[in-house]
Amino acid sequence: MKVGLIGVGSMGGLLAGSFLRAGALSPAEVTIASRTLSKAEALAGRYPGLAVAPSNAVAAQNADLVFLCVKPLDFRAVLDDILPVLTPEQIVVSITSPVKIALLEELVPSKVAKIIPSVVNEAGIGATLFMFGTRLDERDRERLLRLFSAISRPVEIPEEDIRVASDLSSCGPAFFAYLLEQFIEAAVDTTGIARELATVLACEMLAGTSRLLREGGCSPAELQRRVSVPGGITAIALEELGKATEGAFSRVLQKTHEKFAEDLSKVEASLRRS
Repeated sequence: MKVGLIGVGSMGGLLAGSFLRAGALSPAEVTIASRTLSKAEALAGRYPGLAVAPSNAVAAQNADLVFLCVKPLDFRAVLDDILPVLTPEQIVVSITSPVKIALLEELVPSKVAKIIPSVVNEAGIGATLFMFGTRLDERDRERLLRLFSAISRPVEIPEEDIRVASDLSSCGPAFFAYLLEQFIEAAVDTTGIARELATVLACEMLAGTSRLLREGGCSPAELQRRVSVPGGITAIALEELGKATEGAFSRVLQKTHEKFAEDLSKVEASLRRS
């Protein structure tokens, strides 16, 4: 399988590296392009055999899969570059949530999918969000699902759920890392525990919690019940935590949805310009 990957910033580089480390792709199967040549060359240096294309069009030409890993407002320029070489047999994969599948299908002759990764895929875990265009057949879907199964758990979602699904899957690591950081800081400031020790304990706690929730058949509500005894230390602390965070995630989601609506409008306008 030949893969052209355009954009090797934080998510494009993460995807390329994750596929290669997992053995889902070999370096010889991947050609990358980036407007920042140093990033592409650095990635190729870590994975000998990975090809660096001189242009976006060269990366896309003759590729079975073309990954567009660029910022939403950069899509128009990239599409202008690659449109002359795209064919109906290719699959164009957008990893950018504000770019709608229907609009992308209007603009390219190829098959289209939208797949939203998460930073945790770098560890070979976590979900990837899958949305399929109308031109993909079952074989195309299986090819994409098999590829991403090497680094994640692919989850197919309706495109209208993309914002909240991305909040949970892709933004979530940052949200909970922030909360974990606050937990560690409070422990250090309140008790004087060594920061390094507090960080180790908190991170191991989070890893164990994740494993219980994923593999132990335990829901978030059940896990709280298992840890807290009525009237005990954890129960009293949970009550205080509930007061402090009441409505916090509703406000967070309101902000992400407001920003997404703004981005949708800007991206559609940029893509429809002639």
